[in-house]
Amino acid sequence: MVFKRLLGSLGVGGPSVDTVLDPGAVTPGGTLGGQVHLRGGEADFTVEHLTLELVARVEAEHDDGESEGTVVFHRHVVGGNFRLTEHERLSVPFSFALPWETPVTELYGQGLGITLGVRTELGVAGARDKGDLDPLAVRPLPAQEAVLEAFGQLGFGFKSADLELGRVEGTGQQLPFYQEIEIVPAPGYAHRVGEIELTFLAGPAGLEVVLEADKRGGAFSGSHDVLTRFTVSHHDAERTDWNARVEEWIGRLLDHHAAYRHQDAYGEGGAFFGRGPHDDHAHKGGHHRTGPGAGTAIAAGAAGLAVGVAGGMIAAEVVDEVGDFFEGEDEDEGGSDEGADEE
Repeated sequence: MVFKRLLGSLGVGGPSVDTVLDPGAVTPGGTLGGQVHLRGGEADFTVEHLTLELVARVEAEHDDGESEGTVVFHRHVVGGNFRLTEHERLSVPFSFALPWETPVTELYGQGLGITLGVRTELGVAGARDKGDLDPLAVRPLPAQEAVLEAFGQLGFGFKSADLELGRVEGTGQQLPFYQEIEIVPAPGYAHRVGEIELTFLAGPAGLEVVLEADKRGGAFSGSHDVLTRFTVSHHDAERTDWNARVEEWIGRLLDHHAAYRHQDAYGEGGAFFGRGPHDDHAHKGGHHRTGPGAGTAIAAGAAGLAVGVAGGMIAAEVVDEVGDFFEGEDEDEGGSDEGADEE
């Protein structure tokens, strides 16, 4: 891999940097490793800091409409305060844990349309330069994969996935955005719901799984979202009948959805949330739905949720988005630097 050109603030003859990630996808909460390769410039330089940033493409809703932008959601300091001599070649290894809520970008090896990157920031002589973005591939945790596979086996299909700026209230969410996976119903549920939106919020002990019924309603229904929240232990991944568990979740969600519509038809209003041993309420702040995939329902099967991203409208739009994202943006990012690791 060729060394990446730094932006202009270091000037001609400055050092160059290239970050190489270890091959393969990682999991949320898993270890991301690799090496940062440095090459000295036309003079000696003191590297004040060498930092990796995890960056995501997110969607935001405003009064005037919707927009997209980048958010830095984690920073890891690889090193700093060392001398890089003229034309010196130096490799600095790194290894750090991803945030547990890092979005999933692929399922069964196929992309879901979520765009994440790793960007290297090099601080030299009081100047900061951000190199190009390296794509970051994240595969599901075993429990996440089990839930998604169960939806596929029950006949549900993948439609689209995106990252939404905002919070799912009533949960332990840590990042400033959350991932939504939009699922079209199996034929047996199509008369009751147009689509279901799935959000995973992972943590060290397990997952919070938030399901939302679509806002398609009749003449008397309001615009409130109807959500249910379930908790899953990481240890449940190999000892659970996931088809039965997910079918139970869907039943609860649709029962709550129907109950809300019944209440709203009589003017009572407000979303209905059921309670149970693994069931709680949630609310998505700044929630909206966008994304490609109109009319792209996917056939059922064990890997049914993944098949749709391989072709058609979804694949073409994802390629365009990734191309824009990884061509070296220099926009200001939102997000927090909290949780940055230092060595």
